[in-house]
Amino acid sequence: MGKEASQRVGWIMFAVAVALMPLGCSDDDDDEFTGPSNAPVSHTVSQDGVRHLPGLNDPEANCVACHGADLRGGANGEPSCFTCHGQKWP
Repeated sequence: MGKEASQRVGWIMFAVAVALMPLGCSDDDDDEFTGPSNAPVSHTVSQDGVRHLPGLNDPEANCVACHGADLRGGANGEPSCFTCHGQKWP
């Protein structure tokens, strides 16, 4: 292969690598979640861009262990559900 052909192949490979870079630089979670990133990894459901634990539609069963029995915040600094959800909760 001549020098010109090698350069052409090199430029083509470079262009393909650059075109594919966005696919390798992110994962699905990066694009889906926009809220606080300090949520536990178990919080895999996006609700308006904020991480929630699966079962978020039944917070009395699934959220009280960390966010407190009244959902107003946990003993370890877990946020109050009312901060984002207002008076939605009972």
